[in-house]
Amino acid sequence: MSAKRSKLSEEERRTKLEPLLNDNKWSLDESGRDAIKKQFVFKDFNEAFGFMTRVALKADRMDHHPEWFNVYNKVDITLSSHDVNGISERDISLAQFMDQCAQAYK
Repeated sequence: MSAKRSKLSEEERRTKLEPLLNDNKWSLDESGRDAIKKQFVFKDFNEAFGFMTRVALKADRMDHHPEWFNVYNKVDITLSSHDVNGISERDISLAQFMDQCAQAYK
């Protein structure tokens, strides 16, 4: 998967980022940095760790690694492309993959 390595344009923010924010409960980072974040909640630690494992394998193939924090059944994730200092198509792609993975645990 070779997603583009540049910050999202204003048009891409409207067409690709807004659906994540509106429909999939991602939010913009409130610290002022150009990043998106979301908390995933699972039944238990085993489900949370399984989710993280699936995401880790995909992220490594993409050469795009999330910032995340896990406590028991919760996984807090922040996505931003450090090489472009903001949200890129790789963040959108990885966020969509995470949403798909989390559906398997519903």
